[in-house]
Amino acid sequence: MRKEMQSKEVQPTGPLFVSISPRCEMAAGSCLLLFLLPWLVTASHSPPGCRIRITSKGLDLVKQEGLRFVEQELQNITVSDLHGKEGQFHYNISQVKVMDLQLAFSDLHFQPLQHLVFNINNASISLRFRRQLLYWFFYDIGSINASADGVRIHTVLQLAKDEAGRLKISNITCNASIARMHAGFSGTLSKVYEFLSTFIVTGMRFLLSQQICPSLEHASLVLLNSLLDTVPVRNDVDEHIGIDYSLLRDPAVSTDTLDLDFKGMFFPRARENQELENHAVEPVIKETERMVYVAFSEYFFDSAMHAYFQAGVLSIELQGEKVPKDLEVLLRATFFGTIFMLSPAVDAPLRLVLQVSAPPRCIIKPSGTSVSVSAFLNISLVPPGRPAVQLSSMAMETKLSAKVFLQGKALRVQLDLRRFRIYSKQSALESLALFSLQAPLKTLLQLTIMPIINERTKKGVQIPLPEGMDFTKEVVTNHAGFLTVGADLHFSKGLREVIEKYRSAPATPAYPSSRPAEPSVDPRQL
Repeated sequence: MRKEMQSKEVQPTGPLFVSISPRCEMAAGSCLLLFLLPWLVTASHSPPGCRIRITSKGLDLVKQEGLRFVEQELQNITVSDLHGKEGQFHYNISQVKVMDLQLAFSDLHFQPLQHLVFNINNASISLRFRRQLLYWFFYDIGSINASADGVRIHTVLQLAKDEAGRLKISNITCNASIARMHAGFSGTLSKVYEFLSTFIVTGMRFLLSQQICPSLEHASLVLLNSLLDTVPVRNDVDEHIGIDYSLLRDPAVSTDTLDLDFKGMFFPRARENQELENHAVEPVIKETERMVYVAFSEYFFDSAMHAYFQAGVLSIELQGEKVPKDLEVLLRATFFGTIFMLSPAVDAPLRLVLQVSAPPRCIIKPSGTSVSVSAFLNISLVPPGRPAVQLSSMAMETKLSAKVFLQGKALRVQLDLRRFRIYSKQSALESLALFSLQAPLKTLLQLTIMPIINERTKKGVQIPLPEGMDFTKEVVTNHAGFLTVGADLHFSKGLREVIEKYRSAPATPAYPSSRPAEPSVDPRQL
């Protein structure tokens, strides 16, 4: 009995002790992982501010231009000389030149998850090359016309995001074959050439098929990637702000579409490393009828206004003759008592300073797009040679309607004043006294301030497309939290033209090489 009692393990008891078995610990860890999993997924998937979708219809247009580019590349194929001997015959085939290509049957389509597939079937290539033949004491030179038929080329391009955030062709898989080849001979020794034609044609078919894929690999990994370099990752919008169009992830390819998720964040040029978290709704593109769709979330527009606010340019100052005469008379009448007490400064000029107090916010609904702005207006007298005397400081809340449209590759916004309210920051009684200023200040905004703002947004911001490719027939559609622009594509320049333009020039840097100058925060800049 004593041995049994000693062998028993004593278990602590009491309310402060809890025994957890290893199985329970594993279960608790699994529950914690399940609880954190949605948060981890959300944290790893940053929503885009701008999303571009290219559909199968858009790919058909790209195929037409790409086919011309492939023809140009294959016409520049360099084939090695073929020489040797067969018995007493010594031959040399040189100066091989592609004379004509017939690429009648071609196809370009999407292949999940990251690929484009380009196929050419039953194509023909016409060649001409120089012949040299020595048979005993007979020597003959001339040219030979040949034709490669049943040419088949299968190419798979892998698309990916590079370290700088650009879209790149990261890899290419290529297979090429020639079903048959014919050669026509002429000259005094044509019968001899016909005897050797099987041997010569077989060698030429092998050499030609070996040069097709290297030519297309160079065209894809070097030339087409240089075209993609014309899409800037970080671009200056104006002297105050820039935009970050870096890809957030590798492109998503389905059987019918290719989706590109761009960061789409504006930043003040004086603080180019500043980040603004994206809490907006992720844009969702469901349509496939047009060639291309571009979606912009509220974050895209909010970051632009936040960048301008951080740059210190969302302010304006009107003084002296710049203040409309009718408004000046009304302001002097409203603050007559205060001005009268300042008898030496009664005739001093008025100064109005309108300053945005917080970054404006964009709201996108199916019914339209609006921008909410909070600001304050300081009204002062500015006696010559003396400090300014503040007459009033009032708060302003405005709501602007925004018309978003695409012209060429520039996204533009036209703003219009929809709602306007002023109130005193000191007391409700003063707010009632300011009621008479509501209409004239609204007129001031409409006739003076809004034209300045719309002139600033007139230039717009460029959409990340390669040079030579433009939008046409654009249609803007509003959704809850984002808007989409459906359009067709148009090549204003050929691929070869753009590539040759930038072939010897350095690639557009992903980040500015030099830091821009600190912009002024003088409110008179607006």
